[in-house]
Amino acid sequence: MMADPEIDRIREILAANPRPAALAERRERLDMLGRTSNLPPDIRVEPADANGVAAEWTMSPEADPSRVMLFLHGGGYVSGSLLSHRAMVAEAGRQAKLRTFALAYRLAPENQFPAALEDAVTGFRFLVASGIDPSRIVVAGDSAGGGMTIAMMIMLREAGEALPGCAWCISPWVDLEMTGISMSTKAATDPMIQKPYLEELTGQYLNGTDASNQLASPLYANLRGLPPLLIQCGSAETLLDDSLRLSAAAAEVDVRTTLEVYPDMIHVWPLFHQHVAAGQRALVSAGDFIRAALG
Repeated sequence: MMADPEIDRIREILAANPRPAALAERRERLDMLGRTSNLPPDIRVEPADANGVAAEWTMSPEADPSRVMLFLHGGGYVSGSLLSHRAMVAEAGRQAKLRTFALAYRLAPENQFPAALEDAVTGFRFLVASGIDPSRIVVAGDSAGGGMTIAMMIMLREAGEALPGCAWCISPWVDLEMTGISMSTKAATDPMIQKPYLEELTGQYLNGTDASNQLASPLYANLRGLPPLLIQCGSAETLLDDSLRLSAAAAEVDVRTTLEVYPDMIHVWPLFHQHVAAGQRALVSAGDFIRAALG
């Protein structure tokens, strides 16, 4: 199969802007990558406060106000922001025809496990308390946010609380022990994420917590009872095995699971949806899935 020239251009941009050593510069770089896609002029953005967790709404003209996407951004638990993911989240909301509610959860190393996860649960409870029917909420996230999406549903289930109507994970990071074989077999093709970097992030986030803890690595959790799940990943990413194993673990316990693997795509390629057609296709597919799952 021919390589995708659009994602190869993104590879060139990433190679020209390597990840810096300092944390502040790493955070700025991810915000910069997110800004490669512009926010369309018809998107309304409103800051919000979810019981102490900073957040923001985005709304397209097509949005059904009774349906909400709670979005948890990626960034390895140490970076990522409302800004870095705003354009992608807004486009996902347009495709799903709902409002989006993105959380600026607490980041490591300043705030370590389980601070981010606690903020995610707080965000969901805030939406429910504000009158949104849980069955009309989709929880979504990319990379670390995809892992948190699964972990927060486990927390809600264990607490006996209502679960969202469905969930959507993009390139989820669900195994902080990093035992997937694609960590090595895809190392040469994924310019975004490599094992040494993930090991560094794990140390900053977990601060001594066992990496096999089911709320840190929800791949090892019992996923029974979770709502319909869409998992999207690229065939060229080091975290490919996380998606493959997560979909298998969910299917084994009768969770309705849809797995989409996009050829030649790298980690969280929908961030670049305005430049990579396969990124836009993934967001369109996610919108279709969410609209069908929320009824």
